[in-house]
Amino acid sequence: MRLGVLDVGSNTVHLLLIDGHPGARPEPYASHKIPLQLVQYLTPSGDISDEGRAALTEFVKSARDFAIENNAEDLLAFATSAIREAGNGAEVLQHVRRKTGVSLSGISGDQEAAITYFAVRRWQGWGAGRILNFDIGGGSFEFSTGTDALPDAAMSVPLGAGRLTREFFEEQPPAPKQTKRLRGYVREQIEAVAQQLLAFGEPNMVVGTSKTFRSLARICGAAPYSAGPHVKREMHVTDLRLWTRRMEAMAPAERADLPGVSRMRADQVLAGAMAAEAAMEMFGVETMRVCPWALREGLILRRLEHLAEGTSTPLDPKTLVGE
Repeated sequence: MRLGVLDVGSNTVHLLLIDGHPGARPEPYASHKIPLQLVQYLTPSGDISDEGRAALTEFVKSARDFAIENNAEDLLAFATSAIREAGNGAEVLQHVRRKTGVSLSGISGDQEAAITYFAVRRWQGWGAGRILNFDIGGGSFEFSTGTDALPDAAMSVPLGAGRLTREFFEEQPPAPKQTKRLRGYVREQIEAVAQQLLAFGEPNMVVGTSKTFRSLARICGAAPYSAGPHVKREMHVTDLRLWTRRMEAMAPAERADLPGVSRMRADQVLAGAMAAEAAMEMFGVETMRVCPWALREGLILRRLEHLAEGTSTPLDPKTLVGE
């Protein structure tokens, strides 16, 4: 069957279509996305502006039409931190549903961490032993650990790369006092998470997911995306530490020239690097792997499992058409 996953994140809104069936590896079929940064549409009171709501609604309409045109049999649509933390997030979701017929489900940070872990476990396999997973988004940083298909613990903290950039950097490149303050803050926040997750046992494999970790690994010398998903990609904390210090002195335009960094994310890659570095240090991680599967793939795999169990039925694409 062809299944679509519509992901409304802090930095992008992305529709991924895959072909798959229970027990098989999902194969990407088509992708439809735009660099819509919802955090740029937040008002001083923390609401998403009318302009942001309209831009999101327009994209969801185009995603719905794209899914129908490409014969998607099922559509999962979800929103992460940008919507769940907005003061009018529920109203925005209702507006999108009324105008497009697509129901965006809000998922919590802990759920996001658990579903991402589920995808990582499937990719890495049982031989990976205990997995510790890091995932940095625009608004939050997710952590999870476990030895089974589902994690022993999954947590989310408000340490996303975009959020940290907005809250700590008054200029670019940031002043030393700003980077020092951010570094102290993230270490303090991650220390408590590390204590809780390491209580379940030392990991056999540490994995990073999300665009932030893919970009950082590429900066540190990992293979490019064009080399394919099965190439082993690792990142060493010594390399990350070196490149984080270098980026502290770079303007965003200079960071955008680094491998794996887009102009849209050049502002926030430094804050993401500082959060990643703090996590590796607080958890005592020297080397981590980068996994191509994350939240979207986790949702797809769970959906296929439910269909196999008969606990869920595909949607009729015609029901996606709204008013």
